[in-house]
Amino acid sequence: MLRWIRYVLIAVIALALVIVAMANRAPVTVQLLPADLAALAAFNWQVQVPLFLVIFTGVVAGILIGFVWEWLREGKHRSAAAQRAREVERLSREVEKAGAVPKAPADEVLALIDGPRKAG
Repeated sequence: MLRWIRYVLIAVIALALVIVAMANRAPVTVQLLPADLAALAAFNWQVQVPLFLVIFTGVVAGILIGFVWEWLREGKHRSAAAQRAREVERLSREVEKAGAVPKAPADEVLALIDGPRKAG
């Protein structure tokens, strides 16, 4: 059931994108620099593309910038989690080496037989 809901949602989003693209297909000129600065720099790069490409490129660029920003912002949390994982692993090896925690047998029947014995 959830698979069908996902397919319907993807189809609706795809249809909306196609409709936006068809409504905004007029060519626009995209320039690298403003006209005055381009004249000063003697460099005037420009290209004509459909408007929907400008819109979609802006949306994709915004999403990518947001993902990178968030990944960089959460770096300290990932670092702290990795450090804690290393510490847990080190302490686990230390406890095993000390023999405080006996290793459980892999077989359940052996675990029952080798389990704690009652006095008596």
